[in-house]
Amino acid sequence: MTADFLNLADGRKLAYLKQDAQKQDNQSPIIVFLAGHGSDMYGSKAEALATYCAAHNHGFLRFDYTGHGLSSGAFLDGTISAWTDDTNQILDHLTDGPVILVGSSLGGWIMLNVAKDRGDKICGLIGIAAAPDFTETLIWDSLDDDQKDMMAQEGVIALPNPYAEEDVIYPYALITDGRDNLLLDKPLSITCPIILHQGMADHEVPWQTACHIAEAVTSQDVTLNIVKSSGHRFSSEAEIAMIISSVEDLLDRLKTS
Repeated sequence: MTADFLNLADGRKLAYLKQDAQKQDNQSPIIVFLAGHGSDMYGSKAEALATYCAAHNHGFLRFDYTGHGLSSGAFLDGTISAWTDDTNQILDHLTDGPVILVGSSLGGWIMLNVAKDRGDKICGLIGIAAAPDFTETLIWDSLDDDQKDMMAQEGVIALPNPYAEEDVIYPYALITDGRDNLLLDKPLSITCPIILHQGMADHEVPWQTACHIAEAVTSQDVTLNIVKSSGHRFSSEAEIAMIISSVEDLLDRLKTS
């Protein structure tokens, strides 16, 4: 599929791929995938969901945040607030009926932000190594005092990348903006069904984060799938099957509710 672009009033261009379901009414949820930090809409989980939705006549939408993939903007200018706004803009312009959000890592933080802002539109959440508050708890809190001072003074810091030889560059603005988006330090008013997938062998997001999300949300319909051997990417054939099974579960439950 060739990407389309959503042109926003402020000049941003968000690249997206949308698969419409055939002969489906507006009450049938569309599945929207939210990628991780530095990832794009062509990742293995997004591709697998696209294939599944096409085969089973479900609407599916994926896109690139500002500064990611084919979308406009500079990656290092991105913030949690900006990427949340990207997602809200995509939902407001490209969806009509109910939405199930599937958020991976950063996308898991974004999906919680959006569910809090657009609760009337979001009918289900599926988190994959969801990483709310990671800018504070996983980046900032891991730095020593000298690193914190250097990051504040220079505006960026380079940290080892677990997936490549090149370091990951994190801007200080990502940290300061992240503090305006922290979620797990208070009750989180989200009432829709939530399924959280998390690996205990994840070296980036502690498995306990999924438990903290379950504790924070007001929803009483929260399922934790914690897999001892799974890592952060959660993209093996078996792991993707778990994600798709969760989509089917939510769709089936929504049909009968």
